[in-house]
Amino acid sequence: MTTNLLSSPPEGAPLAGANALEGSSPIPRRSLHDEVVSRVRDMIIEGTLAPGSRIHEGQLGLALGVSRTPLREALKFLASEGLIELVASRGALVRRFSPKDVRDMLDVLALLESFAGRLACRVATADEIAGVRALHDRMMERYAVRDRLEYFKLNQQIHASFLRLAHNATLEESHAAIQSRLKRIRYIGNAEPSKWQNAVREHETMIVALEARDADALAAVLTQDMEHTWARVKDSL
Repeated sequence: MTTNLLSSPPEGAPLAGANALEGSSPIPRRSLHDEVVSRVRDMIIEGTLAPGSRIHEGQLGLALGVSRTPLREALKFLASEGLIELVASRGALVRRFSPKDVRDMLDVLALLESFAGRLACRVATADEIAGVRALHDRMMERYAVRDRLEYFKLNQQIHASFLRLAHNATLEESHAAIQSRLKRIRYIGNAEPSKWQNAVREHETMIVALEARDADALAAVLTQDMEHTWARVKDSL
């Protein structure tokens, strides 16, 4: 007698693999909007779209293979991040920051990150700290092969993680608003190998201090990191 492999199970019988499906979640899919935002943001960070330049929607849409509607929505989103300015008479411009703008923002980031670092050492869970260590290890893998853009993205995730581990939503939101505007500026800070290497050493000190829950050491190196960032980028502004 043959068995029908496509037949339904007896009434009340569990579905095959039901236990394995418990706790599972759908595979995330990036929307067209997210993809366009990510691509244009990367072009700004890497300097393909230079500070102060006007974005030609037709040319950029053609290069990305998208219509004007999703591109305009992406530009609006990037304007909310502070990377683009929407000017009525000129369209979308890549935002240019003055040296004073950059210095002021780095000073505020230093205060926010050092305070968050102190809180994180006190309230972060062991699993949360392990998660930052995992990000750090992935970042070091990208450094080993000199994948500068992916290294930078992981670097930014780590800085954001210090705020997340502080468990203070207001602090985290304030930091995110400033950090998003400085993406291009902080990216160029690692253009020279020696500067990049020094930045890596600072990050290694950060993760060791966090794992030791040494609030003074972590706050000090986070403040120092912003001061060194200014030294690395000021001549490029």
